Amino acid sequence: MKKILSGVLAIALFAGGAIAQSNAVSQSSSGNQKLQDRLSREVHHELVMIPDLTIFDNLAYKVDGGNITLLGQVRNAVIKSQAEARVKNIEGAQSVNNEIEVLPPSPNDDRIRRQVARAIFNDDRLFPYSMGALPPIHIIVKGGHVTLEGQVNTQADKDAAALRANTVPGVFSVENNLRVAKSS
Repeated sequence: MKKILSGVLAIALFAGGAIAQSNAVSQSSSGNQKLQDRLSREVHHELVMIPDLTIFDNLAYKVDGGNITLLGQVRNAVIKSQAEARVKNIEGAQSVNNEIEVLPPSPNDDRIRRQVARAIFNDDRLFPYSMGALPPIHIIVKGGHVTLEGQVNTQADKDAAALRANTVPGVFSVENNLRVAKSS
């Protein structure tokens, strides 16, 4: 059975046959679950603490045992290197597979990034998402194609962000990967 935890963390749990084996497997799985939970929290913490990380970068990860896969898109190779270096030093990390894409430099994409950010965050409904050191909406632009990543509170906010991004001149397409937070 797979259970998705914060980010893109996938964990596999296996059931045993006999009762004694089932208890041993359960304790082992519980220990493995705790290790994966701890690794996930530490990977997340290390990634959000990268000083150069902005709303124009998107970092994601998968944890499988002690193996960590870094995913996403960044504007410069320094962030990619920093992410790998920080995650490699986490206790319990056995290997790090860095699949982060470095976006090609483009003055036009830089202009689109700024204009999409203005269009989204100048909307009264979406302005609260601009607050904080690292706002929850990330704007990825590659060759004029915009991808929105992150999390919003409602489906209406998700739709409004995509609609605002589509109004920017020079945007060829908008892929809306924003997730709607589950209500408690």
